[in-house]
Amino acid sequence: MEKDASEPDPTLQLYGEFTDTLDDRVRYSVSLMESVLTIQRISSSPGRTTVVFNLTDCVGCRAHRGPDSADIGAYFTAYFYPFKRRWMSAGVARQRVEQCFRVALVQDPLANLQEAERWARAIRDASVLHAPRREGVVYAEVRRPCRVMILVNPQSGRGQALQLFTGHVQGMLTQAAVPYTLVITEHQNHARELVRKADLSQCDALVIMSGDGLLFEVINGLMEREDWQEAIQTPLGILPGGSGNALAASVHHYSQSPPAWNEELLLSCGFMLCKGLVASMDLVSIHLASRQRLFSFLSLAWGFVADVDIESEKYRHVGAIRFLMGTLVRLASLRVYQGRLAYLPVREAPKLPKGSIKTNQPPSTPQHPLLCSSLPCRLIPNTSPNQNSRHNHNSTNSNHNTITNSSNNAITTKNPEMQSDGKTRAPEDSLLPGLDQPVPESWTVVKEEGFVLVLAIYQSHLAEGLWTAPGAMADDGVIHLFYVTAGISRPALLRLFLAMEKGGHLECGCPHLVYEKVKALRLEPVSPQGMITVDGEMVEYGPVQAQIHPGLARLICG
Repeated sequence: MEKDASEPDPTLQLYGEFTDTLDDRVRYSVSLMESVLTIQRISSSPGRTTVVFNLTDCVGCRAHRGPDSADIGAYFTAYFYPFKRRWMSAGVARQRVEQCFRVALVQDPLANLQEAERWARAIRDASVLHAPRREGVVYAEVRRPCRVMILVNPQSGRGQALQLFTGHVQGMLTQAAVPYTLVITEHQNHARELVRKADLSQCDALVIMSGDGLLFEVINGLMEREDWQEAIQTPLGILPGGSGNALAASVHHYSQSPPAWNEELLLSCGFMLCKGLVASMDLVSIHLASRQRLFSFLSLAWGFVADVDIESEKYRHVGAIRFLMGTLVRLASLRVYQGRLAYLPVREAPKLPKGSIKTNQPPSTPQHPLLCSSLPCRLIPNTSPNQNSRHNHNSTNSNHNTITNSSNNAITTKNPEMQSDGKTRAPEDSLLPGLDQPVPESWTVVKEEGFVLVLAIYQSHLAEGLWTAPGAMADDGVIHLFYVTAGISRPALLRLFLAMEKGGHLECGCPHLVYEKVKALRLEPVSPQGMITVDGEMVEYGPVQAQIHPGLARLICG
């Protein structure tokens, strides 16, 4: 952000004096430090104006000639996106700021252009070394110059994705000197088919300008390739162009930036694309009853959330407000679904008292063994008196009971299976039995069978305005499981979703809302009709199970 230079950076790399692009009588001294660009107007008055730009906010710099062929001067323009106060509302957001200077040190136009290029190159090189980084996150960087394939769905959202790209993103990529190939998708699964066959050696990153559905296609196309292990390492970028834009909102949130929506969110994601930092992203493997296997980056939903997502498609033309309209319509005729839910909870190591010695304890023996056949669970008679396997689990409602086995025996992790040609298949789901097999004894089975919704999410946001999993990160290795049981009133459910805008739904004290961190889950609907969605896309209705694969993909983020 622009700020007064109270403590100048001692590591001066370049210094020069240049004129204003509009008035030759106005001169500036420009100092390129290690991490900032300092600009000071040269004036005889005692109070000289100094502005400091952080190179963290710089996406690029270019040298160029002026429009007048008779002008012997050359120019260099630096492009910054600092946080500045909004014009019409409170708070700050990234806004574009250009700083252009005229170089006319000598009468030789070529020498002036070479000097401008020297400055532009130095500013670019310095800005590459400075990008917004979160503490504790291990980043890689996209290759430079980064060759990007950008896939745009012109029908996403309100049908304005292509216009948003040309109006906001195209210029940023030019400023950052990022070469790209633009691909306009023409039909459903076009992106999936394209990336399945594409020569990815010619592409350093795949960027999606659409809603979340197009990224779902791209990820599954990559995982269907024979070289999936290398293909899924291709950095993935997201530019919001749809209605929900859940991953874009999550990526923005992870960057620890102030909340942003609409074009401000697009500018934020475009900025992160230009800076080119890459971190890990978890994927979830999902098995359907037909034996189809999908890979998901966002969510698995059944009940209210899935209903709203699919039924609000008819309001797509109004943009993100479609979800509010769908929510109100579905609240008017609230449904309860019958089904069975089981999950493998995350076993968090207990914190030991200071000074205590950790000892290896043998796994506890089952107090009440559990057998589930495709989730119709039945208890084996207890041979020991006064033992009960029912316990209160961590949730927003301490009275919700689950049937669980205290054994920590998980299915042994195995190496991916090998094909006959020596190539490994997609990663093995070592935590999941077959859908026709009982869940392992270490799983928890939910006692309740009447649900208003079940939502498994692995990003922080379910939409731009829904901060659903406040503690989630893209690479935390956790599925954040929420479910709401039957009996909740319409006003109470509405309050939950209103509180979700600021991530406060877990503090509402709702006795019907349960939240668990899990590694795997199984859901078996009993109600004959309903909808299940994966990343907002409707899939076949029936039994489904899922397992997380930590850090399987790579995400361009900040």
